[in-house]
Amino acid sequence: MGETIGYARTSTTDQIAGLEAQKRDLEAAGCTRVYDEQTSGADADRPELGRALDFIREADTFVVTKIDRLARNMKHLLEIVETINSTGATLRILDMDLDTGTPTGKLMLQVLGAVGEFERAMMLERQREGIAKAKAEGRYKGRPPMDAEKVGVIKAMKAAGKTPTQIAQEAGLARSTVYRILGASG
Repeated sequence: MGETIGYARTSTTDQIAGLEAQKRDLEAAGCTRVYDEQTSGADADRPELGRALDFIREADTFVVTKIDRLARNMKHLLEIVETINSTGATLRILDMDLDTGTPTGKLMLQVLGAVGEFERAMMLERQREGIAKAKAEGRYKGRPPMDAEKVGVIKAMKAAGKTPTQIAQEAGLARSTVYRILGASG
């Protein structure tokens, strides 16, 4: 029988009570080791989640109190589940009473994934329809172009040997924006 590993997360450092409540619930669920952190769910850098996923072994159970404490979106959840499954461990989500170690739990997770994927597709379709309508009415302008001076600074930073990640951090831009600017320049 494996170990029961817990993961708790709150979005901000002032949510101490929420973090303590999660840790209490995880310990009550039998977690012998709990990894916790206070960082936004949208933040790609969640070192404690990474440590927890690196720690789990075959026959372990990885436990979270709620699905939104674990993953940013359905795609991220499915990636995490694949990581957990690849070790031979299972996922348990307390508030949903979902355990991927059971056939019902596996089915429920697949249904959740399908519903999430469907909802995302519907949202994108509504977005495309809205943009098309706004364009037809002359109200859609698109993204404003980046000012030439900032583009020049980004190109100069790249020429100075900085990586796109470093440029993005220093310029206060998304990395994808930096790649788009650098890609447009050839």
